[in-house]
Amino acid sequence: MTTSPEIANSLQVGDCTLNYHDQGEGDVILLIHGSGPGVTAWANWRGVIPQLARHARVIAPDMLGFGYTQCPPGRRLDPDAWVGQLIGLLDALDIPQVSVVGNSFGGAIALALAHRHPERVRQLVLMGAVGLSFPITEGLNKVWGYQPSIAAMRELMGVFAYDQGLINDDLVRMRYEASIRDDVQSRFEQLFPEPRQQGVEMLALPEEALRGLRQDTLIIHGRDDKVIPLEVSERMLRLIPHAQMHVFGECGHWVQIERAQAFTGLLMDFFNLEQQETRA
Repeated sequence: MTTSPEIANSLQVGDCTLNYHDQGEGDVILLIHGSGPGVTAWANWRGVIPQLARHARVIAPDMLGFGYTQCPPGRRLDPDAWVGQLIGLLDALDIPQVSVVGNSFGGAIALALAHRHPERVRQLVLMGAVGLSFPITEGLNKVWGYQPSIAAMRELMGVFAYDQGLINDDLVRMRYEASIRDDVQSRFEQLFPEPRQQGVEMLALPEEALRGLRQDTLIIHGRDDKVIPLEVSERMLRLIPHAQMHVFGECGHWVQIERAQAFTGLLMDFFNLEQQETRA
């Protein structure tokens, strides 16, 4: 029987069992995935983890409510729970400080982690991140309101990607099957119920919180993102004191897939990893 590459290490944190990837050695980079239907850490970061793990230790958990991480039914899931999960994971692994990369929903949790536990976050990368209040887009409403079907998944993949050539039958089928595995859809429906604008507000930090961040921050966004507007990242750039920004033209919400090599290169440069590659 072949084990899915999405299933990696298992760790009990409180009343939850976390599924997380842990590869490489050295300075620690924590990857926080987005909130698409059927998403897992591996599905989100599979093109990034092997590259970064050549130069650093990479930790990538399935967040509570997603993937193969298990927590009790009815457990309230909100930024308190998600930040608590990450602190519990880092404490259990005896990791005092990390650099954090947050994608979309994961960007909001990365911001909340940096705001609440600044001593635990060395540097911060936000990719197509939520984290400020904005009127919910049609694209994000489709993501959070997904109801399983091949047609709905194909439409959703088209929302995520600027390059529609990336969307093929195999990808659609793979993501659809992930979205109907076990109790994935029932958990997903509970995360961001209608009115889904409340989900945006739940994940939003006050502007003062962003002004108070002291971490060096890299903001990355696809210019043609239909899920999280570019304007959200532009506001973050103006609010976060030590921030810089890179915008990819002809790119949607899937920067790590549509611009995989350039995205990983940005991370390598920002985290100053190539100079550290002495283990060969």
